[in-house]
Amino acid sequence: MARVSQEHLDARRRQILDGAARCFARNGFHATSMQDVLKEVGLSAGAVYRYFAGKEDIIAAITEETFAVIRGAFEEAARMTPPPTPDALLSRVLGGVLSGQVHGLERRVFAALVVQLWSETLRDERLAALLGEGYAIMRVAWGNLVDAYRSAGILSSDVPGDHVARTMIATAQGFIVQEALFGDVRTEVLEDGLRGLMSITPQKIS
Repeated sequence: MARVSQEHLDARRRQILDGAARCFARNGFHATSMQDVLKEVGLSAGAVYRYFAGKEDIIAAITEETFAVIRGAFEEAARMTPPPTPDALLSRVLGGVLSGQVHGLERRVFAALVVQLWSETLRDERLAALLGEGYAIMRVAWGNLVDAYRSAGILSSDVPGDHVARTMIATAQGFIVQEALFGDVRTEVLEDGLRGLMSITPQKIS
């Protein structure tokens, strides 16, 4: 029997994950059956079960991969020198994340899948652990970015770095939710809005 190459195995696994992601994004996790996934990817049950024990394992793999892409984009941005200001940085990162490179999904469909994954972590401890790990890593990466802002003299030291990091992450999450719910949320809007907020000068009240 001919040996199956690693490239073939990786391509088949990619085929299953991308097809399942399309199903989940279209119909939701609970309304999608394994038969739906099999039909979407055009493979037999035996072929799919060679890679995944069941739907829960596929969901976990998609969750891990999706969160890794988002986390990786933010970590890469945090390593830039000199660091872009938050408005430009968030716009750049989110534009890349939503560019359709993950599972081949259109940006609003991908955003909807991310929101579904987040909601699924509320009931699945395995997925919650993946999200928690990724969130902790992102907070550290963005905390380092805050330190870089301070070293560059563009951010005051009177607010804890972790507070700033968590706020920037929350802004990114909110943008993804808006894209999922309403669509056509352009990154230029986020960049302009953040730049406007950053221009506010605190005034003393007499």
